Amino acid sequence: MGILTWIIFGLLAGAIAKMIMPGNQGGGWLITIILGIIGAFVGGAIGVYVLHWGDVTSFWNPKSWILAIGGALIVLWIYGMATKKG
Repeated sequence: MGILTWIIFGLLAGAIAKMIMPGNQGGGWLITIILGIIGAFVGGAIGVYVLHWGDVTSFWNPKSWILAIGGALIVLWIYGMATKKG
């Protein structure tokens, strides 16, 4: 159930991260959603290995939302820096 939850959180976290971090990262909404899914995995890994909170497991758990959105913001920021022109 953990991987499926990360994917669902990633879809939502990507959209929320895009609202929190507006700008022209390129790629549009599809890339943002894919980055959100990757970010949810990153957030889950941070929760497990760094913060020892556990992973993204429950839709109603606030820690899961923090991890998924935080991971999506990190990945979206890295993607924006990697694709920045100029």
